[in-house]
Amino acid sequence: MLILKVIFWFALAVILYTYVGYGLIVWLWAKAKSLLGANKERYAHNFEPEVTLVVPAYNEGDILKSKIEDCLSLDYPAEKLQITFITDGSTDNSEEVLSCYPQVMHLHSQVRGGKSLAENRAMEFVNTPYVIFTDCNTFLNREAVREMVKHYQNPAVGAVSGEKKILSEGSSSGSGEGLYWKYESFLKRCDSQIHSLMGAAGELVSFRSDLFQPLEADTILDDFVQSLRIVDKGYKVVYEPDAYAMEAPSASLAEEMKRKIRICAGGWQSMARLTSLLNPFRQPIVTFLYLSHRVLRWSLTPALLALLLPLSAVLAWLQGGIYTFVFAMQILFYLMAWAGWSAEARGVKIKALVVPLYFTMMNLAVFAGFSRFIRRAQPAAWEKAERATTLST
Repeated sequence: MLILKVIFWFALAVILYTYVGYGLIVWLWAKAKSLLGANKERYAHNFEPEVTLVVPAYNEGDILKSKIEDCLSLDYPAEKLQITFITDGSTDNSEEVLSCYPQVMHLHSQVRGGKSLAENRAMEFVNTPYVIFTDCNTFLNREAVREMVKHYQNPAVGAVSGEKKILSEGSSSGSGEGLYWKYESFLKRCDSQIHSLMGAAGELVSFRSDLFQPLEADTILDDFVQSLRIVDKGYKVVYEPDAYAMEAPSASLAEEMKRKIRICAGGWQSMARLTSLLNPFRQPIVTFLYLSHRVLRWSLTPALLALLLPLSAVLAWLQGGIYTFVFAMQILFYLMAWAGWSAEARGVKIKALVVPLYFTMMNLAVFAGFSRFIRRAQPAAWEKAERATTLST
């Protein structure tokens, strides 16, 4: 029984650390650095370098006009901002829409190789010191470019990540996604204040052009891998919440689950390609942040969550007490998740069930993503996501 108890408490400790303890540690750490004045940066307001804004767009003809207008309205000198759309593999009216905007560069290839290959190809046409990538199905705030590039006045900064915001939270998928990104934004802000972001958001991310490294054709999480390879080179990735991309939530829980599984498959692939970040003798702070914020969430912790349920059931039967309480709480939590899923299927949203539902979905997606990773069943070519709403002028 002793070995069962040791495993139980180890599993419970890792789970609590991953989802609660780590957030508390980095919050206190970041707060301490702030109080000591370690995070105070002074930027020149007239810093306006040349920048290229790249927008990959696959069959997005219905929202292209809105996205182009959004890019053209950004608060940045037009002569210093090159806007490039890349529509590789698109078979809709994208070319027709883009032809109405001669000030926008349009790159197109009949071959659809996926987002990573599209971005690799786009970089061949980038001749500015900084490049920004943003998704087609997002709105950017007018100050986004200016707020991002200001950080490059610090030579230690190799990349800048904006914030992702969910436009609507009218469904469980929207509420869960919005809540998740609020918590994730909190962790990103802390990581950035401590040392560096552990992975950028593809909705809005910027790089020093000379640090961009062409990605493997099968790369799933291009933004994540690219930004962490820059961290691996010794640079920092800064989080800038005043530059943000707004997008609608997934159209349904099924669509959100599909997206999560793809991200988790990409997470496993990324961990296999970023093993050098786990060497604490190279960059110990990076290793701590990367292991705590990313690796545990994508690997050990979901496995321990799955193990904890039968383990606590056995210990509850053998000894009772605290083990019975933990087992009962898990049953209640997962029943709430199931009830939330069932209610959503009937078109009913119950706020009290959003957290257990979304948390359970996220962890189930890890196992499905791992299955796809080992079977190499997750294609790199991105699938157009179904969103609750579309961009509009």
